[in-house]
Amino acid sequence: MKSAVKTIALAAAIGLAAISGAAAQQVRVGFAAEPYPPFTSPDASGNWEGWEVDFMKAICAEAKLDCVVTPVAWDGIIPALTSNKIDMIIGSMSITPERQQTIDFSDKYYNSLPGVIGPKDAKFEPTPEGLADKTLGVQVATIHQVYANKYFAPAGTTVKEYQTQDEANNDLAAGRIDAVQADSVAMLEFLKSEQGAACCDMKGMVKDDPEVLGLGVGVGLRKGETELKDKINAAIKAIRENGTYDTFSKKYFDFDIYGG
Repeated sequence: MKSAVKTIALAAAIGLAAISGAAAQQVRVGFAAEPYPPFTSPDASGNWEGWEVDFMKAICAEAKLDCVVTPVAWDGIIPALTSNKIDMIIGSMSITPERQQTIDFSDKYYNSLPGVIGPKDAKFEPTPEGLADKTLGVQVATIHQVYANKYFAPAGTTVKEYQTQDEANNDLAAGRIDAVQADSVAMLEFLKSEQGAACCDMKGMVKDDPEVLGLGVGVGLRKGETELKDKINAAIKAIRENGTYDTFSKKYFDFDIYGG
């Protein structure tokens, strides 16, 4: 009898553990499989760190989600989402009308304008006229590629596309291109590095175009997944209101990354 009671008790305990484990929905979070400081970078052990990693941890904890980091090549990250290889994207992806035709987005969680950097001894404005005779590096499948082809290429700029932002930055530092356009926060981080500080400076921000540049950065989600979207939006709102967002942001920025 005692053995039977123990068996029943053990089964009950296992059942409760299973129920408890099932309470946290597992979500595969797609990041670009490349360093993009200060947002995402692998450490020496291959673990991902950075502002967006802290953001992911905060919203997943708030929404009670078991989030698993899943690095994906940037130009394949939307197909990975739509084909169910990942469940959401947290990778500095701007909310644009073009992308909204394919995927859905959470509410904005940060916003910053693109900036253009170039050699310290070169004087030019980040305008079609200023870049008319120059080679501009951009990362493929980004708003910067779209913007450069819309505004700069017609004015005579040679737009050179790179698979990763690091490749564009390295070519600029080596003098193989004249300028790079990317997120201004990421560019300012590059300019703090030994390589960036030695070669380059910020030339300024490009003129805004919400149709191309979007309305801020959001979490990418599959269309129709309303329940997950509601959880993420509620979590973003909660960490903004309870101070968590400001607490981890201060580790990286001395300004409000959330933006206007």
